[in-house]
Amino acid sequence: MALDRQWFQDLETRIPKGEVRTRFAPSPTGYMHVGNLRTALYTYLIARHAGGKFILRIEDTDQGRLVADATDIIYATMRRCGLNWDEGPDVGGPVGPYIQTQRRDLYGKYAQLLIETGHAYRCFCSEERLSQLHQDDPNAKYDRHCLSLTPEEIQAKLDAGEPYVIRQRIPEGTTTFHDAVYGDITVDNSELDDQILIKSDGLPTYNFANVVDDHLMGITHVVRGAEYLSSAPKYNLLYEAFGWEIPTYVHCASVMITDRSTGAVRKMSKRKGDPSYEDLMEQGYLSEAVVNYVALLGWAPHGALSEQEFFTLPQLVDAFDISGISKSPSAFDLEKLNYFNAAYLRAMSPEEFAKVAQPYIRQGVKNPAYDTAAIAALLQARCEKLTDILEKVDFFDALPDYDVELFTNKKSKTNPEVSLKMLQAAAPVLSAIPEWNQQAIHDALIRLAESLGVKNATLMWPLRIALTGRAVTPGGAVEICHILGRDEALRRIQAGADKLS
Repeated sequence: MALDRQWFQDLETRIPKGEVRTRFAPSPTGYMHVGNLRTALYTYLIARHAGGKFILRIEDTDQGRLVADATDIIYATMRRCGLNWDEGPDVGGPVGPYIQTQRRDLYGKYAQLLIETGHAYRCFCSEERLSQLHQDDPNAKYDRHCLSLTPEEIQAKLDAGEPYVIRQRIPEGTTTFHDAVYGDITVDNSELDDQILIKSDGLPTYNFANVVDDHLMGITHVVRGAEYLSSAPKYNLLYEAFGWEIPTYVHCASVMITDRSTGAVRKMSKRKGDPSYEDLMEQGYLSEAVVNYVALLGWAPHGALSEQEFFTLPQLVDAFDISGISKSPSAFDLEKLNYFNAAYLRAMSPEEFAKVAQPYIRQGVKNPAYDTAAIAALLQARCEKLTDILEKVDFFDALPDYDVELFTNKKSKTNPEVSLKMLQAAAPVLSAIPEWNQQAIHDALIRLAESLGVKNATLMWPLRIALTGRAVTPGGAVEICHILGRDEALRRIQAGADKLS
């Protein structure tokens, strides 16, 4: 059946022109890993920096790897990171649909067009035959067995209903392509395989579908990992075969990580248990801190901003330039991420921090009498990530068992005898405070230390040990006294004195 050329022309007329258009095209196969997030972020920043459009496209042609709810996870992750899209499956747009399986009728027609122009051919080879080829040589390329079939032989196989794939016909010679990061790269075409474009089930392969979709969606810049550099010549040949303009390629070097079990440096991979974005959220990191850190995994600002580390998303949009992307792999370092996250936590207003900290505080402090905002105020300067909170607040609900040796502190000049004296002196003073607030507690204890002729630390250290059973706590004796309340504070002070008696 002859192809309807007008159909192709109609699709061409829909393509938006005259603006930068980028796309993030994830497969719905699970949580978004750090490399994917970086690709999405750079793609977003290129579009926004140029005042262009950012498009979300779901590439679900690999049906065997699909994960339920993965598309919703992609939506949620990107929105949480502030990467809002202009066109996509849920918001529509001029060149939809934006889900590949809903576009499957397109690909077969474009593959047929390539067959007619001699840039593709049908391959009827069985799985057994292909397996045998690779048994003899695991690195063997397809031997073009079906390229020599006559039109009559092809028709006979079609009439017999034999299954087939459609393969790209790689021409002789060399292919040169330009990448915005790596420059011009030339590949001998003899190194390229006649890749499959359409599978036997009629669905396209990733490599074919994204070329067709990128063209029909007017994509001007394609951002992907450097592992796809080897596929770029095949993409180029497809664009040339169709007579289409080739987009700007932006290949990003790998994100590396030190393997915890072996100590070896390797590419970051979700298959090896490296943290995804969702994992980092569960580990208590802030989305804004993760986005800031990921932006710097392989990119650096220029000029006056070259020493700047902390960027809001709008600031990244202003600063981002493709020329700042590095050819060298970057290293994912949790300690560095902790540094970024701690800075973001400290920069929050007390009200903002109390809001994000509240659910973590309540995991360890069940007693509703304790004010989570007051506890949060103790924690804000003392956490690198939100999950640090639980281990810092577990003494509020129940005083842990502790050793009297904690009362001995050389710097504070305390030992069990001195500590007992301090607790016995503090109890009646705290009991007599007319109004139980932080300032009143502070002033009463400072006056007591002065009247006893001791340094403040000599009084405060044993008080804090008695109140918490911990050598290290968020906040000091005054703040913790206030949060616990008069009755509970006095009860714990008496319990400490009893331990020391």
